[in-house]
Amino acid sequence: MISVIIPVLNEEQRIAQRLTELAAMEHIEEVRVVDGGSTDATVERARAFPGVTVLSAPQGRASQMNAGAEGARGSVLLFLHADVALPLDAPHHITAAMEDPRVVAGAFKTWTVDDAGRSRLGPLLHLADLRSRYTRFPYGDQALFVRAEVFRAVGGFPAQPLMEDLELSRRLWKLGRIRTVDARVTVSGRRFLARPVFYFLAVNGFPLLYRLGVSPRTLLRLYQHVR
Repeated sequence: MISVIIPVLNEEQRIAQRLTELAAMEHIEEVRVVDGGSTDATVERARAFPGVTVLSAPQGRASQMNAGAEGARGSVLLFLHADVALPLDAPHHITAAMEDPRVVAGAFKTWTVDDAGRSRLGPLLHLADLRSRYTRFPYGDQALFVRAEVFRAVGGFPAQPLMEDLELSRRLWKLGRIRTVDARVTVSGRRFLARPVFYFLAVNGFPLLYRLGVSPRTLLRLYQHVR
């Protein structure tokens, strides 16, 4: 069974849609929304859904996702961003991947869209999707899922403000395989469209800088935003 963990910060425009989609899926053990200090109606909208657990944690995805994982009942933990929509058959792909005992984690391919439909840069968004098809180290927007016991064995997400997903993937590969399933999640292109040039450079350059030894806090100063 799958525990879905959603870190949120001011996502009142999206959280209800994500929770509605999850309610229609089978094999979801529980849904845990972890708020990082929203000042809008995110928490109220999440609490309106029966059976959804709403928690709070210090702002930052690593902190919030670790808080959501603590006490989660599922044998698989699925970490879902509020601006990422799963395919309806996502549990099937997760279950199939986990049938291989060598697989400790997995992720989906991405399909990035201009969900507002207002930008002529929309076709360029799919350049970001190439990374999800070839990387061995999944990013958070790929809806990373992990065996619960393995996640806890590696200590969860590292306490760092950026690249927490990349670092977790690196640690997981030491224990087993990470499989990218043959299905895709739909990702909002809102961050790219807000700062196209910067976001393109960040997505493609920050992982390289991180692997070269640049600290997450230095990268955070460049990014100028804690998620």
